[in-house]
Amino acid sequence: MFIDIHAHTYRKTPPLPVRFPTPEQVLERYDALGIERGALLPVVSPEIYLPQSNEEILDICAQYPDRFIPFCNVDPRALTNSPFAPLGDLLRYYKDLGCKGLGEVMPNMALMDPMVQNLLGHAEEVGLPVIFDGSDQLTGDFGLYDDPGLPQLEHTLQRFPELIIFGHGPIFWSEIGQLKTPGERGYIFNLRGGQVGRLPEGPIEEEGVVPTLLRRYPNLHGDMSDGTAYNAFARDPEYGPAFLTEFQDRMLFGTDLCAVGMAIPLVDLLLEWRDSGKISEEVFEKVARKNAIRLFELS
Repeated sequence: MFIDIHAHTYRKTPPLPVRFPTPEQVLERYDALGIERGALLPVVSPEIYLPQSNEEILDICAQYPDRFIPFCNVDPRALTNSPFAPLGDLLRYYKDLGCKGLGEVMPNMALMDPMVQNLLGHAEEVGLPVIFDGSDQLTGDFGLYDDPGLPQLEHTLQRFPELIIFGHGPIFWSEIGQLKTPGERGYIFNLRGGQVGRLPEGPIEEEGVVPTLLRRYPNLHGDMSDGTAYNAFARDPEYGPAFLTEFQDRMLFGTDLCAVGMAIPLVDLLLEWRDSGKISEEVFEKVARKNAIRLFELS
């Protein structure tokens, strides 16, 4: 019923700070939720997680070829820590091995940093869609930094018009509507442990920059994984279905599965909207699986 474009797994669960599930635990959740296949995104930047090899993901996908889809990931600081690093050589190598995308890119650098732009430029040349996570601060966090209003994302979309970029995470989905304050763009680490912050709540009184960017740039797509995307849709039960209907060809279901017991409320929300007629069966099928099949050329 669903194809997940965004999940994580380690063969052996790392100790800190996120206890990622094993492949077998991911498949248990998939079977329970009605997810037929899922893309596995390696984690390579050290800001929060223990770095993971692309080879581990490729091995897992080879073990379960009917259930998992491999992505590759490359830190933009790799191979000389400069904006002239030949990262395309790496991306081409992994694409030839079957990787369908690049991600999850999430070093705590500015999106317009020359090294990040170098990586994205090579991804455009090689033909790999990109999923990245974002942050509203530099230092003390993970994810690519952008300002309120997402000007760095817009400049990137302009610079690389053939690169499919997935908006994902709090700084993207918080701007589906107009922000009350910039602090609504997500969470930050609490120095005493855990995270602090907030996301916007309540109906969409005025559209934000996200729908504007989607209308303006056909290379922008939506990664609907994690609670920040769910919040963006569920906070307004009238606007959410209308948004999905308008952008039905560029919204893709995901989980961002990071832990064994992690809640995935998006499944029930999409089924409820389909069954109640808030979205059509066609919209549901595109978002749930057909867009992923088309975009990633799945058989």
